[in-house]
Amino acid sequence: MFTTSSFFLGCPQICTYTTQGEDGLEHTGKLSADSLLAVFPEPEKVPQDAWWVFVHGEEVALRIRPCPAAVVPEDPFRDTLMPGDRLYLGLRGAVPCYAGCVRDQAAVPDDWQFTRIRDLYLRIPDEEMAIASFAVRMVAFDRNTRFCGRCGAKTLPVPAERAKECPSCGLVTYPRISPAIIALIRRGDRILLARSSRFPSGMFGLIAGFVEPGENLEHALRREVMEETGISVRNIRYFGSEPWPFPDSLMIGFTAEYAGGELTVDPRELESASWFDREHLPRIPEKLSISRALIDWWLEGSADGPSRDVPDPDRR
Repeated sequence: MFTTSSFFLGCPQICTYTTQGEDGLEHTGKLSADSLLAVFPEPEKVPQDAWWVFVHGEEVALRIRPCPAAVVPEDPFRDTLMPGDRLYLGLRGAVPCYAGCVRDQAAVPDDWQFTRIRDLYLRIPDEEMAIASFAVRMVAFDRNTRFCGRCGAKTLPVPAERAKECPSCGLVTYPRISPAIIALIRRGDRILLARSSRFPSGMFGLIAGFVEPGENLEHALRREVMEETGISVRNIRYFGSEPWPFPDSLMIGFTAEYAGGELTVDPRELESASWFDREHLPRIPEKLSISRALIDWWLEGSADGPSRDVPDPDRR
């Protein structure tokens, strides 16, 4: 990976690029805050050239003009931020980056608006969107861990890492990460797509689910697929991963092949599921997610050809 300067809508930006090595695809999620370095301890003073992301609840402040930006070298909320409203995020390049926690009563300056992370997609560079989503996540972590979950005492930041420590009982709490698998399952020249009631109208996506305690990732994939669709899979292969901060998931993507069973959806999980070829795809997720990255990989012909040792009776 390397970092360089680029332009987005006419504005200079810091962008990261991930290259593909000889071993195959190396996926970098659009919400991966790779351009932030977790360097600790944090600076004793906030430098004047610091980067800022301003957070209110689950939204971030978006500067509309002169060009859209969510990570900015300015503080339009300086008159309302208190010393405890600042949260160190890491280094962006060599410059510290902070989240500013905006209070409810703060006035929103002209040419600014608060918006959800999802609504930032295509409005600002992916690198900025990733930092903004990370800021929202870390502000939530700070807010939710102000008191010890074991004894109730007030916690303190750990100077050497991103964590909270209880001065009373010594419990150390780290940001929560909830691993979840997501799988592109192939059957001949078709893939399995499913529809959840939570999806927008007409949209289908891939099978996904959280990893349970005591499971490895492959076990979780097989279990989720069987529970939700009634089929078994084989030839599980790792694809890539990405943070999905809604609120704290780590999506781990795989490809797999149909191995047997009759497609039978669990109505508690899915509305429907079916096999689709490239010419008859339904509405699929936008390019923000690893779900779409997996589907695009298959659409571009990167997947191997159809398996010949598992018959596909629906194609006879």
